Parts: sequence; C-alpha cells; structure tokens
Amino acid sequence: MDDYSRIVSSVARELQPKVAGVRAGQGSGSAVVFTADGFLLTNAHVVGRARSGTVAFSDGSQGDFTVVGTDPLSDLAVLRAEGPTPEPAVLGDSDGLVVGQLVVAVGNPLGLAGSVTAGVVSGLGRSLPARSGSAVRLIEDVIQTDAALNPGNSGGALADAEARVVGINTAVAGVGLGLAVPMNATTRSIIATLMRDGRVRRAYLGLVTSPAPLPENLRRRTGQATALRVMEVVPGSPAARAGLRQGDLVLSAGRSPVGDAQSLQRLMFAEAIGRPLPITVYRNGALVDVIAEPVELGPVSQF
Repeated sequence: MDDYSRIVSSVARELQPKVAGVRAGQGSGSAVVFTADGFLLTNAHVVGRARSGTVAFSDGSQGDFTVVGTDPLSDLAVLRAEGPTPEPAVLGDSDGLVVGQLVVAVGNPLGLAGSVTAGVVSGLGRSLPARSGSAVRLIEDVIQTDAALNPGNSGGALADAEARVVGINTAVAGVGLGLAVPMNATTRSIIATLMRDGRVRRAYLGLVTSPAPLPENLRRRTGQATALRVMEVVPGSPAARAGLRQGDLVLSAGRSPVGDAQSLQRLMFAEAIGRPLPITVYRNGALVDVIAEPVELGPVSQF
C-alpha cells in the first residue's frame, strides 16, 4: 500500500466509529462524538428547529439524542446522546492548516454510513453567506476543500493526517468545492458556551469578507500585511448603515488590526451588542473611519 493510502485508511479506521448518522425532524446529516460522556458536534442546519432525534453508528448501534444548543452564525450544534457512545474523536486546531495539506472527510452522505473521501485544503479564511428568503446567516472563516462532499456529509468530520478533527463539514458549494467550519479557539469557545447555556449571544455586522494583502505603501504606513476585503454588505445591516461598501479594505475594528476573518469574528460576541464599534477602512486611496453599532443576532436575522 502506498503512503497516501496508508494515511487515508488510518484516518478512516480511527474516525469511522466516532462519526454518527443523524436524523432530526425532516433533517439528516452526520455528527462527531467529541466527549467521553456522549456529547456530539454537528451543524445547526442539520437539526434545524428539532429538539431531539436519533443517531446511528457504523457498528449498527442506534440511540436517541437531545439538542443541547445551536448557533446558526457558526452553523454549529451540540447534541447529547442518551445511550452509550464510542470513544471521542480528538479535536485539532485548524489554525495550523496550510493550503495544499491533505484532509479526510468522514460522514454519512446520502445515508451511506461511514463514507470516507480525501483531498486537500484548497482555501482558507473564506466567508459563507447562507440565505433563506430575506433571512441571512454569515458563516465566517470557513475551510475550503476539494474532498468530495455530498448531502448527508454536513456535520461530519474533516480531519488531518493524524485523525484530528480540524473542521466540521458544513456545505457543498459546487463540484470539488466543499466547506467546513474550522476547529479553532473561537469555535471551542462557541462549543463551550452551547454546552453551558444552550445558545450563543452574537453580535451582527452584515459583512461578507475575504483576506487580502495590503498594497506596499499601506503596509509601510500601518505595519500590517493583510486586511479584510469587503465582498458584500448586507442591505439594511449595521455595516450598511455605517456606510461600509463593497471593495473596502477593513484595516481595524475596535481599534485592533484585523487581518483575517477570525480576528473580526472574535469581536462579535455579547459584549459588542449595541455598542459603537470604530472601524477603519482603506477606500479609493484614503483611510476612512466609520462607526458601526452591531445588533444582536436572533434565531433568524432579517433586514
């Protein structure tokens, strides 16, 4: 067996027993066991408004679960199995990922339990807008991969070569284009809050951004190498009311430099709600200061 196959098959052996198929109301997908006492991690959109459902593991065992909490902005949900579960998967750190790195996706696409696909990290720091009518959800800092994902993979594991879960698969954006919620310090904080409180109070700006390098003259002036390019401003959102525009380069928020989506996301928790947030952007060759006032993200935000 070649080295590539050995790595993928090793990750599959480690994670297949720990990734469950999930049924909740009209939804279905996958979930990852991440604690020894039966907590599982999945996508918020997999469980929707359901408060309970069933899980099925690759060894044929099944059981019921209750929904502990959901956070639509990060598309994460925590479940609690009512029966025994396999040993937990090891959660890794997506901050160490690099473009081109091998990753393995484990889930239950189309109801096919324990399915495994492999690919590479094809992009980092993406933002994913999710819409339903006039409702808008912005998922920040997602991982892009070419590992094949299909309906039912949502909520499953995206793992590195050591079988550490570095992301939770969340969407299929096209052929060869899958997206996963990153496993990092911000995500861990969200998970802990869901386990404790059942929900996360989130501040909402209404920006879709992507990391971008700064022009050389601006690098010298600010000492920053990267900023966030505004790809979209949600109409009627706090960002729109503050005067932010598509094409702006966001240099700082709350007087702290922002060079990636996560650095802005860290500011968007309960303490930012309803408070003035100074934002500096680079626009048409000039620095522009605006003041935005984030609002609380409810179960469904509409503008």
